[in-house]
Order: sequence, then C-alpha cells, then structure tokens
Amino acid sequence: MKVYLNGQFVDSAEATVSVFDHGLLYGDGIFEGIRLYKGCVFKLDEHLDRLEKSAKAILLRMPWSREQLAEAVCESCRVNNLEDGYIRLVVTRGVGSLGLSHLSCKDPQLIIIADKITLYPEEHYTQGLKIITSPTRRINPAALAPMVKSLNYLNNILAKADANQAGCLEAIMLNDQGYVAECTGDNIFIRHKDKWFTPPTAAGALKGITRGAVLEIMEKLGYSCEEMNLTRYDIWTADEMFLTGTAAEVIPVVEVDSRTIGEGIPGKQTHQLLEAFHDLVSKDGVMIR
Repeated sequence: MKVYLNGQFVDSAEATVSVFDHGLLYGDGIFEGIRLYKGCVFKLDEHLDRLEKSAKAILLRMPWSREQLAEAVCESCRVNNLEDGYIRLVVTRGVGSLGLSHLSCKDPQLIIIADKITLYPEEHYTQGLKIITSPTRRINPAALAPMVKSLNYLNNILAKADANQAGCLEAIMLNDQGYVAECTGDNIFIRHKDKWFTPPTAAGALKGITRGAVLEIMEKLGYSCEEMNLTRYDIWTADEMFLTGTAAEVIPVVEVDSRTIGEGIPGKQTHQLLEAFHDLVSKDGVMIR
C-alpha cells in the first residue's frame, strides 16, 4: 500500500511523522473518514468542506486548496488500485516545540491513507447490533465543538473500551446533562411509532456526512425525522433503531443495555433506508477515473 505524505507516495512502512509533530504529542490536528464506492468518492466535497471548517475552528492554516485536496484523495485511490474502500485524510499541526502553543508549528502535515475497512462483521447488518450505554461521557460541546473532527479521540476510545469490556462492539455516549449524544463513532436514530428522532449537534453529536445523507433519504421516502434531546428511556423503548457513519454506513441495533429494541430484529424501515443508501453512494460523489 502507498500512503500520500506531503505530496509524495511512500510505502506504508515508510510513512512516518516526527516525534515532535503536535498531532502525535497532543492530538493537535483534524481528519476525515471518506468512503469509495465503485470508483466514486462519496460526498467528497462535503467532507472537504467539513475538514476546512474543522481547520478554521482550531486555527490550523492549511496551505492546500480544495481542488488540491480532492485530487490527492482521488490519486491515493488510483495509486492503490481501489474501486471500493476507505480513505483517511489527516492534517496534523506539524513539528513544533514541546510546549502547547500552536505558534511553534509552521508546517502542517497532510497524510492520506486509502485502504479497505470493515467496521462491523456482515452478520450484524442482517441480525443487528447489541450495544450498551457507556459510563464515559461525551465532551461538553462548550469545551470542544463536536463539529470539529480532531485527532484527540481518547474520549471515544475509552467509551469503545467500555463496550468491548462488556462484550459489545459499540456504546452510546451521554452528554454531561444525561442526554444521548452519539455512539463512539456513529450517529443514532430511533423510531417511535411513525416518527424518527436523532440527537442534535448541540447535545454533542457529530454532524455526520452519512447522517445528513440518511436525513435526505428519509425526506424523499416520506419519513418524518426530528432532532431532539433523547434520554436512555427514549432509546430503551424505541420501536426501531439504527446507527450511521462513514465506516458503519447504516447498521441496525436490536438491543441496548439488555433491553430489546422493537421485536429484537432489524426493522423494515431500517432495511429500506440501507437499500436506498446503497443506491445513492455510487451516484453522489467524485469519480476517480
């Protein structure tokens, strides 16, 4: 595998950063996870827009234009002969002093990894996930805006560890008020009767690209969905539930904290949304060839 590193492609074993890079020292940087479907980079412009906004929010000056970033992403796929895969686009603050100040970092680093990924085993898309609520809380949006996809993921990693310790693959994270924010790497949707609900970004949820795509699909299919603060009770008593994410796509949940969701099997509307999402992914993006 070849990794894009500051304008050059290098073997994955040689793709390294300095031990003085603030991305390593402090998690000071940003990233995007992007999918490639049948040679089409899904919603590339939306991902790059979010990357630019994350950079602006943390005062990280990126010297590359959006066109240069887009071409680097596509070329990474071409060089690695990918038609379907996952792209991790990373921008670190760059080399600096051992102090916290971002002013000592003058040269941001651009890294693009294009490879395969399988977040959840295939059987969970047909049988559904069983998940828990993590005791690890989501960082308060007033402390770090959830719209910023920063390299500092320790909060999410600890919540994922809580899930793994319980024998699960995913966990719900609550905010400091006790409302549902998101999962460790996925957005949350639940249905009560004929209406869907999802947590707002103000509750600590990432404004996910897949989340946005699913909201658009819901509107086209005539499903009603409202952003609303949700409690664990709302989750436990839901008639249907699924998660969304770049790597996860649309995956059903059938049990939360030992409470069965709906009938304990993936819901019909979830199946419809997953099928509609798969129809969309190779049409709404940038072709690499």
